[in-house]
Amino acid sequence: GAKGEEPAPGPAERREETPRNARNGAGRRTHRPGLKRCLLRNVCLLSRPLSLSTASVCATRLQAFHTSFPLLKKKPPREAPREPGLLRQSMRSLKDSPKPALYLSFAGLIPLVSMPLLMVLQRTYHPELAFVQVTYGAVIVSFIGGMKWGFAVPENSPAKPDWLNLANSTVLPLLAWQALLMKDITSSAVMIVLSLGIALHYDVSLLPTYPLWFKGLRIVVTVLAALSLLATLAIKMASENEIINKPKP
Repeated sequence: GAKGEEPAPGPAERREETPRNARNGAGRRTHRPGLKRCLLRNVCLLSRPLSLSTASVCATRLQAFHTSFPLLKKKPPREAPREPGLLRQSMRSLKDSPKPALYLSFAGLIPLVSMPLLMVLQRTYHPELAFVQVTYGAVIVSFIGGMKWGFAVPENSPAKPDWLNLANSTVLPLLAWQALLMKDITSSAVMIVLSLGIALHYDVSLLPTYPLWFKGLRIVVTVLAALSLLATLAIKMASENEIINKPKP
């Protein structure tokens, strides 16, 4: 042969080469299909939508994770219990009133309540009884005004003897006197009712140092007194309407 050319392999070398090449070719053929199958499987898993069972399992796990830490949840702040209002507290404390104050206060309502009751029993309106009722109401308003003056004068009293307290106690007798000067009994009764309301406002709002039982007693007595005066006015109006609608002989 020519110089520089490698000698051709012998029969023994060809035999060794043939099994090695066969093994390498078989390995390549078996390796390539396995890689393709893995790639295809991953692509199918990514392209496949989540099933309902998988989603439900994930939701259950998330819910279990969420509820497994109760300490991390923010508890809503508890609302403070509301305290009852002043009116409710005063009415509850009415049972704690001293017996003399309770009995004398309700006994003082007898002249006011008895007048409209007598008119209802007699089925007629009496101007004299109405005037007696208005006069007694004026006396009650003046008494309440003087009580405020006596409450503010003592040295150890929580209410100071200033212009507000002393002037308020003086206004009430003036209103009662004005009610007695009116010629019409209806205007006089309305003035007494307004005076009682003003006195109650003073006792409940402007003088918070009064005990709760006294405020509750004042509320009850004032309401009953005002209803008694209004009942007399209702009887008066009903009597006037009856006289007007009565057929002439």
